[in-house]
Amino acid sequence: MKNKFFMLMLVLVIGVLAACGAKDKASDKNSNASEGTEQKQVLKVGTSSDYAPFEYVDAAKGEDIIGFDIDLIKLVGDKIGAEMQVQDIDFNSLVPALQAGKVDVVISGMSPNEEREKVVDFSDKYNQTEQVFIVKKDSGIKKEADLAGKKIGVQNASIQETLGNKIAKEVDATVEGRTRIPEIIQDMMSKRLDAGIVESGVAKGYLDTNDKLEAFPVKEQPEDFKAIAVQKGSDLKDKINKALKELAAEGKIKELEDKWLKVK
Repeated sequence: MKNKFFMLMLVLVIGVLAACGAKDKASDKNSNASEGTEQKQVLKVGTSSDYAPFEYVDAAKGEDIIGFDIDLIKLVGDKIGAEMQVQDIDFNSLVPALQAGKVDVVISGMSPNEEREKVVDFSDKYNQTEQVFIVKKDSGIKKEADLAGKKIGVQNASIQETLGNKIAKEVDATVEGRTRIPEIIQDMMSKRLDAGIVESGVAKGYLDTNDKLEAFPVKEQPEDFKAIAVQKGSDLKDKINKALKELAAEGKIKELEDKWLKVK
């Protein structure tokens, strides 16, 4: 009787141990599966897709936003282990969207200035350029003094708007803001504007496709460089700066400049 009882207990103990072992293996398997399917951090990126060659839509090739900035932010995402989801937002709404948490990052040919730096943080610079006036060839406007009494178009909330207001006071011109760059060009072609201020890289795209336009540089160039904006106090700033430094050292930013910005 005792032997039968002993054998029964032994079978029960073995069964319990086997069940525990199977549970542990299943737990380890689920843990490993979870580690293997860990998803990237998703960051929402705000940009204004009217600023070729930095960010724009080529309707002939599709609906995706492309350009120098878009390629760059994707490379930054690879470096920091994040998936970058790009959203199209009017330029003057980008900083408010960042403040409100609607986006995590802004890259849109944006230049840091005193007003913006009060409410958002900026990365190190990743590109530097010059500002130019773009005019019709038959406008008779060849220098800033010729703008007296004329209407100058600028993009709202841009460094060009600040620059335009300064020049307008000096030459007795007026400044009119537009939401997007193409509106400036369209209104200039239809004579609602006499000139526009844009950066040289952007002007090049219009000059290459419209032989009725020409450009000349702004006489006193402001320091103008582009940087990536993040929310005030965000740890993304240090991560992005590290990524930009690595990309520059690897020659990746130079490759993007040759691809998108180099005069051919």
